[in-house]
Amino acid sequence: MPIWAYDYGMARAATTADTFNAVAEPRRRQILDLLAQGELPVTELVDRLGLAQPQVSKHLRVLREVGAVRVREDGRQRLYRVDGRALKPIFDWVSRYEALWNERMDELEAVVTRLRDQEDGR
Repeated sequence: MPIWAYDYGMARAATTADTFNAVAEPRRRQILDLLAQGELPVTELVDRLGLAQPQVSKHLRVLREVGAVRVREDGRQRLYRVDGRALKPIFDWVSRYEALWNERMDELEAVVTRLRDQEDGR
């Protein structure tokens, strides 16, 4: 969003609009990284992130709303885990660029090889 949008009171796009917006926030990506290792309760996330419990809960709520995180009750604890289905659109989008960068790296490698060969007099 352009900086001028803030000057005129235009609202920022809701972070819960989609997974892309939700994971744009670095702390939410950290939460997903931790949960990718397995289920964790909020207290464990709080300890590992060094954030206050209300902050972690707020981020978890956003991630739940876009479907990136699931919660299950285990007695008095709520355990959170990643739901990769919500992250698939991000994976699909990034995958398009993977092929592009692989191609560019192959081209760069070919140029470097040619330059080395020229340098060696081959």
